[in-house]
Order: sequence, then C-alpha cells, then structure tokens
Amino acid sequence: MSAIINSKNRHLDLTQPVVMGIINVTPDSFYSKRQGEDVNTLLEIVAIMLKDGATILDIGGASTKPGQCLIHPDEELARVIPAVEAIRRHFPDVWLSVDTYNSKVAYEAVAAGADIVNDVSSGRFDNEMLKTVAKHKVPYIAMHMQGTPETMQINPEYDDVVTSVFEYLEDVCKKCETAGIADVIIDPGFGFGKTVAHNFQLLRTMNQFKPLGKPILAGLSRKSMICKPLKVNPSHALNGTTALNMVALQQGANILRVHDVKEAHEVIELFKLLTS
Repeated sequence: MSAIINSKNRHLDLTQPVVMGIINVTPDSFYSKRQGEDVNTLLEIVAIMLKDGATILDIGGASTKPGQCLIHPDEELARVIPAVEAIRRHFPDVWLSVDTYNSKVAYEAVAAGADIVNDVSSGRFDNEMLKTVAKHKVPYIAMHMQGTPETMQINPEYDDVVTSVFEYLEDVCKKCETAGIADVIIDPGFGFGKTVAHNFQLLRTMNQFKPLGKPILAGLSRKSMICKPLKVNPSHALNGTTALNMVALQQGANILRVHDVKEAHEVIELFKLLTS
C-alpha cells in the first residue's frame, strides 16, 4: 500500500497516523464548538487545532447527520468558499480537505485552496464528482453510505456488513482508477446507514480493508455508536471517542477524523509507543 498522497506538488506521508480536524461551517451540525460563526472565530479554532496536532482540516458546509436533506450547491458554496480562502490565506501550509458531495463545490473549493475532496457519497450523488476530482488531480476520500443522509438510519440492513462495505469500496476504487484519480483514501462510513452493531463489527474487523491497498480514514468522533451504548449526548462522548480511536489505530487507520484534535493526537502518540 502506498501511504503517500500527493496534491498540488506537495506530499503527505500517512505511514504514521495523522489527525484530521473537523471544521463545520453549517448552522445545524450535530456537534459544534462555535465553528463558522465568523471568520475570526473560525481562525481561532483553526489555530488551536494546528497547535494541538492536526495535520489535515476538513471543512464542511452541508450537514450529513441522519435525517438531513441534501442542500443546493450554491448554499454550500456560500459557507465553504470564504472558510477555505480565509484558512488558506492565514495558514498557507495546512492540508485542507473539503467535505462535499457536490462537484461544483469540490471544483470551487480546490480552486480556492483545498487539497483534498472528501465525499460521503463516493460520487453517487453527483455524476460529475469523479471527473472533477481527476481533473484537479487531488486526493479523494471515498466513504461508504447506505442510502442518503435523509434515509440512511431507517432500519439499515446487511447480509454481511463487512463484505458489503468492502465490495462497495472496492468498486469505488475501480471507478476512481478508471476516472484517473491517483490517490484514494477509503472510509468505512461509521454511522452512515449502520446500526450500533454494524458499526462495531466494522471497527473490530477494519484491518480486513487493507487488501484494497488504500489509506483508511476512521470517523468515529462523538457518533451515535458511542452515545447510544453509553447513554450520553455528543457533548459527553469524548471519552468513548478516545477509546475507539485507539481501536481504530490498532485496526490500521491512517487518519482519525475528529472534533477534538488534542485528545486524538495524544492517542496517536501513545499508539506509536505501543507499536514501536
């Protein structure tokens, strides 16, 4: 597996795991710490994340929480582009990812300074997405989701969740290769069309996705697979997130996508000692 991704003449080595900090510029995120209120607040949050150890920042302008309808690209652009431009201007060396399922947003965000496209739909919601990413020659994060955000948590069912997710991501990787996308990162999609049991089955067997030969992103942060068993809301799910992030690293995760950068970075540092 190649653990080095390339974007705009820069290289990012994922041989050692890294933290991706979540930057929500949406008014309805399921968990947010004052993100997106104004540019100054946004830049303060970014500065803290980078100080705490974030390597990548993932900027999202469209909520994909359960029950959420898809939004128009123009609405998403109005939120995302000012954030990308501001962060790139003030922090020119940071790796920026744009979290979008719209090719128009992906195109404009990369032009504004984003380095990576993170698509929860793996191109299913927009037929132009893979072509757009290939044209920009940037890395692509392909995630598994059953259904859409609006429908995904309505009785999700699988004959075998691990096999289904593997085959889905395998197919997406082939489509990306055909489209001309050089660097693909795969995401099993914790919480996207899965029950708590499905999520834990994926987590305990995530190393089975290694044969796909792609870096793996684990997005567990403060999700319902933590909140439901522990009977807490997202604001009280940091401890559970930290525990499962260590499991994800042991199962081969290359990127931890999180709201809480400092704690995730500490987990990675301890993981390195554990495996050295």
